[in-house]
Amino acid sequence: MKIVYLGSGEFGIECLNALAKSGQGPALIITQMPQAAGRGKKITSTAVAKWAASHSTPFIETDDVNSAEIVGKIAASKPDLIVVIAFGQKIGNELVKLPPKGAINVHASLLPKYRGAAPINWAIINGEKETGISIITLAEKMDAGKILAQAKTNIGPDETADQLHDRLSQIAAPLLLETIGRIAANAITYAEQDDSKATRAPKLKKADGFLNFGENAEVLRRKILGLWPWPGAAAIYVSKRTAKQQRVTIAMAEVVEIKKVANLSAGTLDENLNIVCGENALKILKIKPEGTKLMSFKDFVNGRATQPGDMFVSVTGGQENR
Repeated sequence: MKIVYLGSGEFGIECLNALAKSGQGPALIITQMPQAAGRGKKITSTAVAKWAASHSTPFIETDDVNSAEIVGKIAASKPDLIVVIAFGQKIGNELVKLPPKGAINVHASLLPKYRGAAPINWAIINGEKETGISIITLAEKMDAGKILAQAKTNIGPDETADQLHDRLSQIAAPLLLETIGRIAANAITYAEQDDSKATRAPKLKKADGFLNFGENAEVLRRKILGLWPWPGAAAIYVSKRTAKQQRVTIAMAEVVEIKKVANLSAGTLDENLNIVCGENALKILKIKPEGTKLMSFKDFVNGRATQPGDMFVSVTGGQENR
């Protein structure tokens, strides 16, 4: 089948590789315009644009896939099927109805759970034990199309969002090839989603990463895993001895069961240098001070003469949001 691929994010690269190896490499790729990225805000092409360039595949960068010009170019390529993965724009009905075999989307959750832009993150944050890949038809309502195929996987107890992202991208590739094969053979089934079981996975904001140590330590641990590497679980470290403050991102921690210490408020480091939380405590394993590299908490402590009584406070309470 002749395929047009709409995608921008790294998540779809394994699927593109699989399509290329199977001889079904896209006839045309549509991707987002280059955007500012990184600390230097350098204008950078999408991961998919880079893939297309390196595989000599025709591609178009656009900020409006539904414009008459782009729709015309897609129509001129005469696709049998449109495949959409982590594209970043809503696809209009004209495009959805254009190919004879329709348009399908690869989504990183077990729909109808976690409809939205950040299903991987929210599955970890909410403590789900399993997640997976869903391949669906495109619909007017976000991620509400008919289900063509699904694959499940367990979420590891210490798996971060970036690790789960990479695993799911690998799971998606063979599932996509299998689904395309069944579409080509007219052997596909279309299952309606149960909208009553739908949950949301909205796009993450920086503020989603601002930790509140009044919460349960296990809740915080899941946030730390689900928010790594972006936006990151952020806090302000405050030295009791010097009163100096430094913004940090906590990258890995484990829960330590403790009894509530009456004279230690949430966010305070106890005698074992664990952060007292609303319930139990967090033992930090890895931490990234702002402007420096990721390091062990031991190295962080040694470099700052950290001691009991030092604090980790919310970004909103420690310094101005930025």
